[in-house]
Amino acid sequence: MLKRDFFFGRSVHEVAPDLIGVTLLVNGVGGRIVEVEAYDQEDPASHGHRGPTARNAVMFGPPGHAYVYRSYGIHWCLNLVCGEEGVPEAALIRALEPTSGLDLQRRRRGLDDVRALCSGPGKLCQALGITREHDGLALDVPPFELVERDEVPEIVTGPRIGITRATELSWRYLSAGSPYVSRGLPRA
Repeated sequence: MLKRDFFFGRSVHEVAPDLIGVTLLVNGVGGRIVEVEAYDQEDPASHGHRGPTARNAVMFGPPGHAYVYRSYGIHWCLNLVCGEEGVPEAALIRALEPTSGLDLQRRRRGLDDVRALCSGPGKLCQALGITREHDGLALDVPPFELVERDEVPEIVTGPRIGITRATELSWRYLSAGSPYVSRGLPRA
């Protein structure tokens, strides 16, 4: 089990790749993390870039907590806060390989294709039942559980997606060859 100290004092650029292969469960439902994006305090695409607000307050709090926000007023998104308290850094969980609670994930998403259950930040929050009520919760106590990876997967990086600022930064980390990522990397 990963504890909050996994996130303390470590930049998002250290934590994000180390999350690939970790199993994320919410009330026992979830799977292996196959895609994350890093957002730090200097990043103009980060919610914390312009300072604390009611919406992003968790990013400025202690590491090892969930920062959950609504994207485009439609989808919930889950970020894992890391670094130092007062310094807004978080890893957006973009995709999981579903492994636990598949029937419940299918019901929540209204589809059968396991590859489509958690292949995007909004999809995975819907499949895992993550909502605003999870914002600010510690990641090492129920309903959350983070299970250490048993092996280090091959990790590739590329540009983040779904943003309009700092698009040139290769701060998106993916499990190489995973069919469960939200979108593959662009061809060279």
